[in-house]
Amino acid sequence: MKKIYLLAFAANISASASAQQPSAATANTFATSYRATPAKVNDLVHTKLDVRFDYAKRYLYGKEWVTLKPHGYATDSLRLDAKGMDIKTVALVQNSKQQPLKYDYDQQQLLIHLGRTMKAGESYTVYLEYTAKPDELEVKGSAAISDARGLYFINPDSTVKGKPVQIWTQGESESNSAWFPTIDKPNQKTTTELSMTVPSKYVTLSNGQLTSQTPAGAGLRTDTWKMDQPYAPYLVMMAIGDFKIAKEQWRGKEVSYYMEPQYAAQAQRIFGRTPQMLEFFSNKLGVEFPWNKYAQIVVRDYVSGAMENTTASLFGEQAQGTARELLDWEYAGVEREIAHELFHHWFGDYVTCESWSNLTVNESFANFCETVWAEHAFGTDAAEAQGYRSISRYYGNPANFTKPLVRFQYADKEDMFDAVTYQKGGNILNMLRVYLGDDVFFKGLNLYLKQNAFGNGEAQQVRLALEEASGQDLNWFFNQWYYRAGHPIVTIDYRWDAARKMQEVTIKQTQAGQPFVLPLKVDVYVNGKPERHAVWVRDAVTTLQLPAASKPDLVNVDAEKVLVWQKTDNKSLTEYAYQYAHAPRYLDRLEALKAGKEKQTDKLARQTAVAGLSDKFYNIRVAAIENLDLKNKATRKAAAPALQKLAAADSSLKVRAEALKALAEFKSKRYEKLFADALRSQSYAVQGAALQGLASVNLKQAQAQANTLEADNKGELTQALVAVYGQSGDPAKWPWVLARFDAGDANDRFGMMPGFSSLLARVQEPAAFAQGVSRIKDLGVKYKQFGVDKRLLPLLESLKAGKSNDAAAQQVVDQAISAIQAAK
Repeated sequence: MKKIYLLAFAANISASASAQQPSAATANTFATSYRATPAKVNDLVHTKLDVRFDYAKRYLYGKEWVTLKPHGYATDSLRLDAKGMDIKTVALVQNSKQQPLKYDYDQQQLLIHLGRTMKAGESYTVYLEYTAKPDELEVKGSAAISDARGLYFINPDSTVKGKPVQIWTQGESESNSAWFPTIDKPNQKTTTELSMTVPSKYVTLSNGQLTSQTPAGAGLRTDTWKMDQPYAPYLVMMAIGDFKIAKEQWRGKEVSYYMEPQYAAQAQRIFGRTPQMLEFFSNKLGVEFPWNKYAQIVVRDYVSGAMENTTASLFGEQAQGTARELLDWEYAGVEREIAHELFHHWFGDYVTCESWSNLTVNESFANFCETVWAEHAFGTDAAEAQGYRSISRYYGNPANFTKPLVRFQYADKEDMFDAVTYQKGGNILNMLRVYLGDDVFFKGLNLYLKQNAFGNGEAQQVRLALEEASGQDLNWFFNQWYYRAGHPIVTIDYRWDAARKMQEVTIKQTQAGQPFVLPLKVDVYVNGKPERHAVWVRDAVTTLQLPAASKPDLVNVDAEKVLVWQKTDNKSLTEYAYQYAHAPRYLDRLEALKAGKEKQTDKLARQTAVAGLSDKFYNIRVAAIENLDLKNKATRKAAAPALQKLAAADSSLKVRAEALKALAEFKSKRYEKLFADALRSQSYAVQGAALQGLASVNLKQAQAQANTLEADNKGELTQALVAVYGQSGDPAKWPWVLARFDAGDANDRFGMMPGFSSLLARVQEPAAFAQGVSRIKDLGVKYKQFGVDKRLLPLLESLKAGKSNDAAAQQVVDQAISAIQAAK
């Protein structure tokens, strides 16, 4: 499941924390009680459900036949998870007859007294009738999964014009027991048969195959979906609504995409690489996609990013867009999610974590595959860019440094869905892949999958499979990366010994605790040619002695750029310039650009920065733009021609937009025509950058253009419109700005914030001012964990200062400030 997003508005805050060590208070934020793997008293075997819906009450009426077997010992009871239900009937099914059973129910678990002792391995079936009332549940979600009701009615009474009526489910982590009684634990597996009675105008989707559709009365139809392969209860799903289905085939299996009708024309552009992914992952893992079909569906108001329900992955509405919106999509968005959820069908669905403590065997692998697919589809630069983006999310919050990857202590299972399990875990797997080599690593994954097929796994089984494939003991690796918190924090220093013709490299680990054991490659460049050295770092201070015929032009430590570590690399600007020009990897070039950002009074740093504007990879060109010091006159002069060329005609729309933003900082009338011409682009990102550029040199013309662009705007163009209206300060635009703010997602809202707050400062009507302050407060409270309070609180103080003669307005702001400060 892909759930974690780094909000753009907060990104620089997170990055600024990257070298900090966690405080003692931070280190004690998770519980110390041991979280045991759930005991198996009874095993699920088969779950048969017959459900119908009351859209007005938002109820589900269910009938269930659940078949089980006592696991290891005889038992006379069955405990099912069942949250907030009305239980009507509980009976033992015997020879097609029902024997009523006694039970105890506390609104969370249903303890059923079976009436006799069932032997270990003896199959029995319990029948239940119940009403599920998800909207009446008192549940809390998490930062990763914002709600835990399990079953969601979207616009069921059609009160929101233009919004579809839908029903969908979200089971992870243990929320499916809000709509059907089950043993809601990841170490259970069940086959299923699910019959849904729905309005006949709607489409349904569930796990497995659609086996029948039958009329069920006036305007109703019953669809039955069967899944004959066992899978975890949290992966059971339903979706109901007005969807258009696009279908194709892969190795004789149906591959389908369920979209709202207005987006259906884009289904192939969005999901069309799925068959290629199925082929690639099947071949890479040596295990053919193990399920009977693969569907992907996009729904409204989803409580997370996407979910790998077996054979039927579900995506939030970020995965649908118009043809224009798709122009600005990048791999890091939806295609990465598509790969992530598909890879789960091996790691998570086929073999499922035996407990949430071992969630790494689900989510770390899915995160890892994002890099693997990027490498296959787009090349090594794209793969490294994705890996870097991912691990930066982990580095951005020092609280992550206190948590081991396999975590037997946590306050709540939802806490496991974090940047340690996802981003750090994915990068750890990539380290291990590089250390073992592709062939041996994927042979080990093949063994793990086959040895635990349709069952459960944990990190130790991954280790054993990789040891069998490699013939190596890997305890040292797993002990420090899976069962220990943190990562190396190092300084790297260099000394050339001319007399001995020896290059010394001193690596000092400064993190608390024992030093990490690190295998790494070091490339020593002499006269333009690199010589690679395979070395080990084992001590707190390690000095490497590397022979060289003459003083090296560059010593590139961790030449493969795979280590999870934070480093202070004491190279000179000359060495970094050489690294940019000669070292082959994405991160080599990115490091060099970053190293020179604050030093562009130096000619060599400027030359490197400008060279990055012509890099072969668009992401480096973007980084080069972002790392230009445009306050430096010499840099401005050197970069201007290249920026103008990029803004006008770069093959990447992302680069064009970033170049336009950079040129806007020049505030030069010479670029007015360039900005005006760029407004004709079909890209919302390019248009948005062009509009803000035009505003920097001709605000009146930008305001006129903004009025014409209101008819069709999304994303960065909407943010630019809000920015222009913020600059113009016309309070008459406030209702439009507020409406667009409310319609945007979290990233859109943070992007609008500068213009939003600027215009809000000019709003005089008390109710409207309070509306705006309330929106800022809500963002600050909800996303405080990302550090946004550090930006929003000064903004609110500024609003307060601007209302120095309005005590009521100041009070509104003070209340918002207090709410953000009090939020956890």
